[in-house]
Amino acid sequence: MNEAKEFAGAGSLIPAEMSYRDQLNRFKAQTARAGIDRVHGLRHHYAQARYAELTGWKAPAAGGPTARQLSPHQKRIDREARLTISREPGHEREQITAVYLAR
Repeated sequence: MNEAKEFAGAGSLIPAEMSYRDQLNRFKAQTARAGIDRVHGLRHHYAQARYAELTGWKAPAAGGPTARQLSPHQKRIDREARLTISREPGHEREQITAVYLAR
């Protein structure tokens, strides 16, 4: 992941002459040719495994406690873990983790 950040710098991994949709279609075609399907699921797996590593418990999407079941101390740990996980793939919003981890 650091290699991708170094390559892109402050810019995007999507070439300037391509739209997001064009790049996504190109990516899907290339991964399909390589026999790889549903790669976005890898982000879910990574986020859930990383969440367990950072918090010590499973993510709600993986059968762990929901936000309502966490103590105030656990909620602070949850928030920090979600911020870390959102930054690692290049997101700046903690809300994106709700897609991968649930609440």
